[in-house]
Amino acid sequence: MNFLVVITARGGSKGIPKKNIKLLNGKPLIQYSIDIAKAIADKKDICFTTDSEEIITVAENLGLDIPFKRPDNLATDTANSRDVILHALENYEELNNKTYDAVVLLQPTSPFRTLKQVNDCMSLYDNSMDMVVSAKLASANPYYNLYEEDNGFLKPSKEGNYTRRQDCPEVWEFNGAIYVINSDSLRAQKMKAFRKVKKYMMSEETSIDIDTPLDWKIAEFHLQNSN
Repeated sequence: MNFLVVITARGGSKGIPKKNIKLLNGKPLIQYSIDIAKAIADKKDICFTTDSEEIITVAENLGLDIPFKRPDNLATDTANSRDVILHALENYEELNNKTYDAVVLLQPTSPFRTLKQVNDCMSLYDNSMDMVVSAKLASANPYYNLYEEDNGFLKPSKEGNYTRRQDCPEVWEFNGAIYVINSDSLRAQKMKAFRKVKKYMMSEETSIDIDTPLDWKIAEFHLQNSN
């Protein structure tokens, strides 16, 4: 099976300036994803997509080839992930003159995912499904402590006769760390419309996703206390 590994690293980070190349434990954030990509794929099958010349320079210094810069229209706050991934897929299929069965998406904001976890997701995937996605057990539950507003009053998001959270159905939250996406499904529809999706469970620690300055501090704290 042919996999294209895609790493997405937009330059315009507002919460944490230059987040994708900011040093975390002495390494640029993107390096955590690049190291795993190089362990699971040949360099020619790794697409690093960014709109930033500065990020391109760092990625090239880490051993990647960057044949194109992401177009400006795919680097805005409103650009969606599907279009970015599809642009990478189409360009690399043309560049390498091959068809990729699936895309392995590694977002730089998940530095604690492990090589084993990525390999597990790739092994779990087959072409009968739309996607394998990493997830963690959600901290909130729509049957218990999530509410929606209805005529000015709060009501449970999902109705159920549950008095203890432990009795509620389990709810899973995508953690953003690993996606293995069927290329045909990606071409045919938006990712939110996928129906054949399998979860791969990850721990709270390996699910840490860096989006805000507080997330960065949590990541540093985790590194300092995991040695």
